[in-house]
Amino acid sequence: MSQPDFDSLEVAPGAERENLEGWIPALASEEEIRAALEKAFDYRGDVTITRKNGEKIECYLYDRRSGKTLADSLVRVMTRAGDKIAISYSDIAGLAFTGRDTAAGKSWEAWVRKYMEKKQAGEKNIALEPESLE
Repeated sequence: MSQPDFDSLEVAPGAERENLEGWIPALASEEEIRAALEKAFDYRGDVTITRKNGEKIECYLYDRRSGKTLADSLVRVMTRAGDKIAISYSDIAGLAFTGRDTAAGKSWEAWVRKYMEKKQAGEKNIALEPESLE
């Protein structure tokens, strides 16, 4: 049995990622709040949440619980200090995508392209290491 020609196999394109870095969404309606927090959940960088009392929390949003009302809904975040806290949707006055999106531009296609460039340059023992998150 012969080996398949992997170079000629069809490669499905990766999912298009919306560039949210630096975005400050309007949170005027319940629908806008819910939509922005869903995007923040999928974002792989830090966000800054401004609470209604004016407190700003730079954090990574790692979980959300959507209830029937904003008061019943909450996000769970990890602060820069490593504290885990829950914040009710109804307590959020502002949201900004302030951190670098660590997943931006990272795809299987990008990894293969870097690998092939190194291979074509004659490098041996090629190992592509992940970028540091810091």
